[in-house]
Amino acid sequence: MIDTLPILFQDEHIVVINKPEGLLVHRTHLDKQEEEAVVQRLRDQIGQWVFPVHRLDRATSGVLVLALSPAVARDFGTQFENHEIEKTYHALVRGHLASRGNINYPLAKINEVKGSARAKVAGTEKAAETHYKTLTHFTLPMAVSRYDEARCSLVEITPRQGRKHQIRRHFKHIFHPLIGDTRYGCRHYNALFKLDLLPKRMFLHALNIRFFHPITHQIMDIKAPYPDSFTGTITWLNTHGLAEAV
Repeated sequence: MIDTLPILFQDEHIVVINKPEGLLVHRTHLDKQEEEAVVQRLRDQIGQWVFPVHRLDRATSGVLVLALSPAVARDFGTQFENHEIEKTYHALVRGHLASRGNINYPLAKINEVKGSARAKVAGTEKAAETHYKTLTHFTLPMAVSRYDEARCSLVEITPRQGRKHQIRRHFKHIFHPLIGDTRYGCRHYNALFKLDLLPKRMFLHALNIRFFHPITHQIMDIKAPYPDSFTGTITWLNTHGLAEAV
């Protein structure tokens, strides 16, 4: 576990970090036993209260914005409601995708079940749209399931909304689940990526966020570099297989 959270930007109103994978944003009633979370660690690190303005799944790494006051947090809430904030992710998914695509598939609310890896889907489905651009196709000379070779893609993703698990559920919907996703993923590919001591993680990284600074009104465009776990896996794919730019 990293002792100090990497800070990408900080002023007297906001702080932006590069969240490590495997770390909760904040503790909930479902994770009371967890002692580690971004909110508590960052509060202790910078010596003041922080207020998350959006969420990242525990297994997701990357750029995370926190406000330093409730008023600033409310302004971010308005920006999200008006779709004024742009977020870009990178992911490794099963199979070779087309060069570009748009997933327009409504999603219902997810209710987590305490003590279970499963969740209940309930309520009215709401609009959810995800755009993607395929960056690289990888082909590995390794048998997986009933196939003689394994295929995966590095994909750049821009979700229009921020429904819970939107990216993960959308790519499952089009039969290209995220590598390492234990809830929505493919067990055969997840097992393959446990070879060669590869990092045990879900390969989803919040790469970039673009928003209006609530106080200065400047356009902020902040990028979070890949963690070693992501970079190392891309290197492994290039070393062990064939990589083709799309």
